[in-house]
Amino acid sequence: MTFKLSSHVLRRTALGALVAAAGLLPMAQAQAQAYPTKPVKVIVSFPPGGVADVLARLVAAPLQDALGQPVVVENRAGSGGNIGGDAVAKSPADGYTLLMSSGGTVSVNPHIYARMPFDPTKDITPVASVARVAVFLVTRNNLPVNNAQEFVAYMKANPGKLSYGSPGNGSSPHLAGEMFKSMSNTFAVHVPYRGAAPALNDLLAGQIDYAFDPGIGLTHVRAGRLKLLAVGSPKRSAQFPDVPTVEEAGLKGFDADSYFGFYAPAGTPAAVITRLNTEINKILNTQTIKDRIAALGGEAAPMSPQGFAARAAEDSKRFGALIRERKITAD
Repeated sequence: MTFKLSSHVLRRTALGALVAAAGLLPMAQAQAQAYPTKPVKVIVSFPPGGVADVLARLVAAPLQDALGQPVVVENRAGSGGNIGGDAVAKSPADGYTLLMSSGGTVSVNPHIYARMPFDPTKDITPVASVARVAVFLVTRNNLPVNNAQEFVAYMKANPGKLSYGSPGNGSSPHLAGEMFKSMSNTFAVHVPYRGAAPALNDLLAGQIDYAFDPGIGLTHVRAGRLKLLAVGSPKRSAQFPDVPTVEEAGLKGFDADSYFGFYAPAGTPAAVITRLNTEINKILNTQTIKDRIAALGGEAAPMSPQGFAARAAEDSKRFGALIRERKITAD
């Protein structure tokens, strides 16, 4: 037997669906207005003292004031950011656990890890970009070079005798180092560390020869303890306007910048993500925060969650090609 709904019943059903959908809007608005009602945890997927940690703490204080709840920063480093990322991916999708990480968690790690504990394109979602972070080609103070051209010539005259440090395989400073070697046709030994801070310490001690520093070593450059030869961005740094870019030094198209920002577990309510994105972008547009980020050699980079996701996809394509060419793995 076949049943056919009357047009009156169909109209009533459609009307009911519209009413139910309309009811979701004020619920979402109320949810955003009520959020947060308890402390918010920010998990930094890199060690204390690195750029991700500094940026997280820089934003956390004013964000706490804006939200009216404590914003607690916790470091869970390891596995190129995967440990912290996995912890957030498996947290409740309610906006009370956020991830602060480099863009490499999304755009690089899937290319270098044969297996990952979570899928960064599905299990976490972009909330807010914080900064475009440049890397700076710095050397130990007693290396007999004074500019990038002399440095390349010195590397070619001493193949394999120089070493450079990075926060770990697949980190933006590591990719910058491999990009530099590829484009300059040189070779140096890569020494991976568990974070940017220990790599910097060994560079200062002369245990390694150079690094693409993500900004934390700039105070030592200003103090004369390190040599700054070039900037790994498409444009010069406002902090060091007289220092050329790597591209200006002869490596055309060199761009090793990385975007750092906040992510949330997939499924976090859109209204909550919008609230966080709005508050973080307001913070990034204050002159004090802009100046603090610039002191790190970076640039405040507020954008929408959609824009942040698009940037990660673009970086994934760009860095993925380099990773395949250089056969970079997480090992």
